[in-house]
Amino acid sequence: MDAQREWFEKDYYALLGVKADATTKEITKAYRKMARQYHPDQNPGNDVAEEHFKEVSAAYDVVGDESKRKEYDEVRRLGPVAGGFGGHGGPGGFSFNVGDMQGGDIGDLLGQMFNGQRGRGGRSSSGVGPQRGADVTAQLNLDFQDAAVGLTTTLHLTSDARCSTCSGSGSKPGSHPTVCGVCGGRGVVDDNQGMFSFSSPCRNCQGSGSVIKDPCSTCRGSGVERRPREVKARIPAGVSDGQTIRLAGRGTPGRNGGPAGDLLVEISVAPHQRFGRSGRNLTVTVPVTYPEVVLGGDIDVPTLDGATVKLRLKPGTPSGSRHRVKGMGITTTTKREGVKSGDLIVTVEVEVPTTLTDAQRSAIEQLAAATTVDPRTSS
Repeated sequence: MDAQREWFEKDYYALLGVKADATTKEITKAYRKMARQYHPDQNPGNDVAEEHFKEVSAAYDVVGDESKRKEYDEVRRLGPVAGGFGGHGGPGGFSFNVGDMQGGDIGDLLGQMFNGQRGRGGRSSSGVGPQRGADVTAQLNLDFQDAAVGLTTTLHLTSDARCSTCSGSGSKPGSHPTVCGVCGGRGVVDDNQGMFSFSSPCRNCQGSGSVIKDPCSTCRGSGVERRPREVKARIPAGVSDGQTIRLAGRGTPGRNGGPAGDLLVEISVAPHQRFGRSGRNLTVTVPVTYPEVVLGGDIDVPTLDGATVKLRLKPGTPSGSRHRVKGMGITTTTKREGVKSGDLIVTVEVEVPTTLTDAQRSAIEQLAAATTVDPRTSS
């Protein structure tokens, strides 16, 4: 299906489950949620989920990009006018009918009206011109503490990358691409039709503006080869299990001068032996003695960095009660909220000894004899 026609016929906002006036952040959040839900790795053998994953990815590729989104919205706005196939009153008083199109379709017409601008995935409506590189997905396993405090790491990938022989030029070492003789290096050619002038990508150079006469033997002129590569990535503090981080421009290289795709890093966080997590808050269970909860006092509480903090228990603190240590959770930094720190939520549980010394047994027997209230019958 032609890219411009697909824009006219498909509601990308509905595919992503957002409103047409949604913010870029809302669109990105919706895409990440649906991409995780329908990713082929999460649904092996499920063709329906795979197809849905492709649809939401295509939708986000357009409405997730500010410039493409403007083009898409304009195509959708002009759709009822152009879709009439024989109506009048197009942009600037331009009139047309299906007979004038000579077998073309609405995608061709709209592509001309927008001077050959790109459609889905960075490809032009005619299949030539700058093409955006594909996104690459990578898995990153983190331990609990690294996810909490953040780190810089190196990802080892095998994917399309700039050719190491020609440095992405596509030309044999020692030679260079030459300016296209058809378009003069512009990458587009003009078609003057009376008072209107339409532009379309040059087919001689595929919209790149240059022609490769001596192609590189490694990449055969594409400027791209598949090889192992390393990507350094800064993982921010507070990433959670199942989260996806997008590294712009770290995917596969674009074609014909198009932008590179993105690297999507899917995070998997291993559980901690002692700590848990709820948003920015850390959770921990601390064993205490019966005298500590009855009489009250200060207890040492572990923190994620290996230190301890003091927590004061009131006399009569019940076992299983939760206590908050301010600011000792996970600290995150975002553009929207700035620096935010969670808390440490401490649950105290009375530890019942399984063995007693004679002195301990005697003391407990004296306590039992002095106890006059039965908690099972008191209200």
